[in-house]
Order: sequence, then C-alpha cells, then structure tokens
Amino acid sequence: MTEKVLIVDDDPNLLAACKRQMRKFDLSTAEGGIEALKMVKEEGPFAVVVCDMRMPKMTGVEVLASLRKFAPNTVRMMLTGNADQQTAVDAINDGAIFRFFTKPCPPEVLTGAIEAGIEQYRLVTAEHDLLEKTLTGSVKVMVDILSMTNPEAFGQAEKVREWAVKLTSAMGVKMPWKLKLAALLAPVGQVAIPLELMTKIRKGEKLTEVEAGIIARYPETSRALIANVPRLQEVAEVVFYHTKCYDGAGFPKGSRAGRDIPLEARILKVLYDLAAICPGPNPTGRQLAELAARKGHYDPAILARAKESLMVSDARAAEVSGTAMEVAVSMLTRGDILRSDLVTAEDRLILATGSRLTDVQVERVKIFAAVNKLKEPVQIVRVPGAATA
Repeated sequence: MTEKVLIVDDDPNLLAACKRQMRKFDLSTAEGGIEALKMVKEEGPFAVVVCDMRMPKMTGVEVLASLRKFAPNTVRMMLTGNADQQTAVDAINDGAIFRFFTKPCPPEVLTGAIEAGIEQYRLVTAEHDLLEKTLTGSVKVMVDILSMTNPEAFGQAEKVREWAVKLTSAMGVKMPWKLKLAALLAPVGQVAIPLELMTKIRKGEKLTEVEAGIIARYPETSRALIANVPRLQEVAEVVFYHTKCYDGAGFPKGSRAGRDIPLEARILKVLYDLAAICPGPNPTGRQLAELAARKGHYDPAILARAKESLMVSDARAAEVSGTAMEVAVSMLTRGDILRSDLVTAEDRLILATGSRLTDVQVERVKIFAAVNKLKEPVQIVRVPGAATA
C-alpha cells in the first residue's frame, strides 16, 4: 500500500505502539492537532487520518472539521477514551467521520478499519479523477467541434474568455472557473444552426423573422449540450441567460431581470456584445461608450468594471495590440491575432478576423493548407512574447 496514513494523539507511547504494530502502512504520527494539520498541508495527501478526541489546544473534532475543509478526500476516523453521545454526534456532524472507535482499541480492529479507509479513499479519488477526465474531455470535444464548424464563433469565444479572466480578477468573482468555461462554451449551440444561415449572418444580410428566432434561441441548444456534462449544470444555466438584457428583454422570455439573472450571465452579456463590435484584442473607450448607449441592456456596475479593467485608449490600441504584418500561412504561430479572415481560394472561412491562434489551430491550418489552397499572405498582429507565453 502506498497511500499515507496519519495517527494523531497526545500520547507518545500510543503513537510509538502504533508504529510498531502497523508497519504494513506508510504511517506517520503527530502529537496534537496543530502538528497534524501542518503535516497534512506540507506532506499530504493522506488517505486516512485517525485522531484522538481529548488533546490540548485542539480537540479531535476541531482537527477533523478542519481537515474536512482543506483535505475533503481524506478519510477521517475518531479514536477516543470518552465515548459520550455528544462526542459521537459532533464527530459525525462536524468531522464527517468514517469510523468511530473507543480506547482501548484492539490493533487488529484498527488495522482493519484503516484498510477499509484506504479502500474508501481509493474509491473517492478514482471517482474524482474519472469526473475530472470526463469533464475535461467533454469540454475539449465541444470546443473542438465549435472551432471546426464555426471558427468565427470560436475566435470570439476565445477573446471573451481572456477578457473574463481579467474581469473576474478585478471583481473578485467567486468560482471564476465557472465564468471562464461559460465564456468558452456559450456559442457551442451555434453548431446546430444551418451553414446557410450562418453565412447570411457573416455577410450582414437581413434575416427573416423565422431565421432571427432560430439565432435568438441558440443559448437553449448550448444549455442542453452543456448540461449533459457532469458538474456543468450551473455553467449551462449561465449560458442559457447570457444573451438576456438586464432589464429583462430578450431571450429567454420571462420575468427574470436585473440581479435575478446569474452574475456570470450578466458579465457575459457585456463581454459578448463588446466582442461583436471590437475587432481587435482590446476594447476602446469608443466601443464601451457604444454599449453604454444601449439603455437597459447591461448591468451598470459590470459595464463600469469592464471599462476599468479592459479598456485601452483609442490612441494606444494599436500599440498595445502588437505589430501588424503580413505573413505566409506557414509562418503563423501561437498567439498571432488575425486582422483578416483566413479563407480558402473559394472564400470558405477557416478562421475569422480577431481569432487569437492556439497551437491546435496553427497545426490544423497548416495541415489544411497542405491539401487546400488558402489565400495568402495573411494579415496578423503579432504580440511580443505571445508565442512563448
């Protein structure tokens, strides 16, 4: 067994006896709660922690309750010579213990319990790893499909995600990962929109009432796709509301408005509408003023924070953006920002203006160029250090 076990007690003789009797485990000991918490933070993770109840400075319940917060996967057990009912209740409710033992506890009983605890730890961590891989893989699949079927929407999503990172830091948003994922996945529902309709939108052609309705409802498709992924139900709800106006207008219809709309959705409403009028990587004061003129569309506080966090002056926009140049497709690198659409000789869109290239995109473009004629040179902005960032 390679998983680590920690026994916590203020009796050095008991700790020494445990070390002698349980050599089969990777066993550590701590004389008291303060030392135990320090060990878990510095030497963890520990699969199992067995803790005495009555100790100076910190009780066993306090130790296990602290472990529950910063090491939730660790299996917690209580060992006490004071087996009163209240101690057991506190240990279960506050420490969420796996087993409860009274002293003296036969070595074989404690050994069996630790073995069961290690198996429980393996089960929990295996499930956690599986969920993480499922989450990561599912998100990657959706993002890859979006990048291949709608490169313009993907490029916009990448830009919005970068802005979201800056804005969440400035606003102190809790669980910023939720906003970053929602920013990237918000347009994934557009994969269900017919190509002919997307072409009309890109060319700025007038839409029929039916076509406009199809476009307006894509957040519903996005939500349905995202909600199938474990742990992303809240992200799906953010995406569902990310096109709704602060005053309650827009999709989805209903009475929800103002602060009843999820905070992350209100942020994305600002960022996606800003991205639609900002061809470069940095919004300017003129573009933010254009949004501010749309009365009732946005949370005023978020719009103000976006101005503080993201805006560059009109005079400095080009300087901040990097160096404009024309390059061959073979010279494209990670971090390059397209200043023109990357298209085939037949005008099929590969990547849209404003896309910031990733390693995957650069590789795909070069593979595509090997079998398809692309229009060259490509107009880009190259930001110093972006390729190695």
